Amino acid sequence: MHVRTLTGALAAALALTFPLAGGQATAAAPEDADRAPAPRVLTYDAGASAEFRSAVDRGAAIWNESVDAVELRPATAGQRANIRVLADNGWPRALPTSLGSGTVYIGRQAVDQGYDPVRISSHELGHILGLPDRKPGPCSSLMSGSTAGVACKNPYPDAAEKAEVEANFGGALTKSATAVPRDTVIVD
Repeated sequence: MHVRTLTGALAAALALTFPLAGGQATAAAPEDADRAPAPRVLTYDAGASAEFRSAVDRGAAIWNESVDAVELRPATAGQRANIRVLADNGWPRALPTSLGSGTVYIGRQAVDQGYDPVRISSHELGHILGLPDRKPGPCSSLMSGSTAGVACKNPYPDAAEKAEVEANFGGALTKSATAVPRDTVIVD
């Protein structure tokens, strides 16, 4: 009987001493288990996007509304951005250097032909987030790009595109996206 009391007292003393010695508890608090991991923050510099600045900001906001695992934020003064956004007279394109980094060109050629600048911005940012073109494709697929036609103004990723970005950045699907197997075809 005396041994059990001594063992219990020793365990209690160790439990009190461990935090005082700078140790960390190994078990997560129950409320931490339900929290989604913090998003990976990517910064973008749209300072050279000229007349497309508001379209770039809207494209970034659309991705922020659509996924949890990554967040696009404007770079602060003097901060090196993960993503540079430039306006030029060519066709829109993205040159990813790695997942979450690269350069986006918002080309005036497509805008002059009638393509929507916000859709272009959101589409090109999708490439930086790891999505390939999916051509030909319906307007409901953001990554169908120009094959959806000039009448298509949809700047939002579909469920499969959201799921792929979530998987690329290791996040859980918690915002209106549902898991869609990669071989599923979504038709209008």
